[in-house]
Amino acid sequence: MLGTIQAGMRPVRPPPNSIAPNPIASRCDELARAVVAIQFERWPALYARYGEAGCDKCAEDLRFHVLYLAEAVAANRPALFREYVGWVKVLFANIGIPVEELGESLEILRDVIAARVDDATAERVRACVAAALDGLPGMAVDVPRFIAEDAPHGALAKTYLDRLLAGDRRGATTLVLDRVEGGMAVADVYLHVFQPTLREVGRLWQTGAISVAHEHFATAATQAVMAQLYPRIFAAERCNRSMVATCVSGELHEVGIRMVADFFEMSGWDTYYLGANAPARAIVQAVRERNAHILAVSATISAHVGTVTDLIAAVRAELGDQPLRILVGGYPFNLVPDLWKAVGADACAVTAAEAISVAGALADSLPGAA
Repeated sequence: MLGTIQAGMRPVRPPPNSIAPNPIASRCDELARAVVAIQFERWPALYARYGEAGCDKCAEDLRFHVLYLAEAVAANRPALFREYVGWVKVLFANIGIPVEELGESLEILRDVIAARVDDATAERVRACVAAALDGLPGMAVDVPRFIAEDAPHGALAKTYLDRLLAGDRRGATTLVLDRVEGGMAVADVYLHVFQPTLREVGRLWQTGAISVAHEHFATAATQAVMAQLYPRIFAAERCNRSMVATCVSGELHEVGIRMVADFFEMSGWDTYYLGANAPARAIVQAVRERNAHILAVSATISAHVGTVTDLIAAVRAELGDQPLRILVGGYPFNLVPDLWKAVGADACAVTAAEAISVAGALADSLPGAA
């Protein structure tokens, strides 16, 4: 939910007002349109197929390619872009775009950006795109299901998913609440029902089986059920430790970090959950007011790695000597285990249970800790 847990020396970063803008992301629209212009010139059939409106739509889609590449280049982690391209290959396969078009589009993207940045950045661009192109032929065009009925509580997860996809929020809620009343642990509901269900919903959207409306409904309904479980979550004995949990600005996928915060509550921590799209100033204020031992930051997509870096730099600069340890997590950090070092964090964790373990060790390392 939240990389292998590791902790170590954090890199020294400049204060936020001296951080240079990402040379690729800051020119995203310009670069995307330059790529699309070459595509439409090289493949006249595209204009015949899509027209002027299609050109604009392609440029909008290309912005995502540019943004994900920008973050992989900034972090010097080609794996981030390679995995993004793997995700795109599945998406494109399910809407009928040949993989050859994706490959040629990446080559154009590489050449356009490399010609418009400095030599060192261009070298990283080529390395990131090369990693994606090298891996492209072997990348799958489908994604394994995330719910297996022989997994722990797998049948329950399948039924819960079916009710959500049918729009039966009441039935889905009753299903879970009845199981909890019957003795099922809330932690098991989170790990074996909610987590695989929402991953499966994401897979179904990626493969075109459901719409974004289905995805939003499933997420909102699950959050509503989580809220009804809070009386049980807040019943744990307190351990006199506090944490602030947040997504970075621009990040709208908040369920994972919300589950992490709830696991901390179930372990006796006092938590302050800020939710999605929290601005840096509000996060700093919350850490101060709560006198937090731990700040847990989530990013679920690699396009937000730079925002995590900037947030951590801002928090460090604003808080000065106030004792605090920063824990990061989410898909990019699972993908590249040492990425937490590059963003300036103190550690990262793959699961909620691991996050609690490493957060305890980090809290113990704070000045004045018992």
